[in-house]
Amino acid sequence: MQTLIAINIGIGDRTYRIKVAPEDEEQVRKTIKIINDKIIEFKTEFAGKDMQDYVSMVLLWYATQLQSGKSTVLEKNLTEALAKMEGQLNKTLGL
Repeated sequence: MQTLIAINIGIGDRTYRIKVAPEDEEQVRKTIKIINDKIIEFKTEFAGKDMQDYVSMVLLWYATQLQSGKSTVLEKNLTEALAKMEGQLNKTLGL
């Protein structure tokens, strides 16, 4: 039997404590990052909704991406986020 670790994750304006396999923690955190980034994107597009509406829209978007095999959209989001972080690091380090 595999040992699970407890981690805290935040989706929208709520925090959840979940248990995951240690080898899955990084992927879970990446997925949460994508979801939260998409919530922010939807909040700017659809002003005036409440957080539950945004979370529902994002989860529908995410599930649709997975079912349609459009993982390239998710990969693109991760690639863009990594490029942005790299740029910020380079700027900070003066490279």
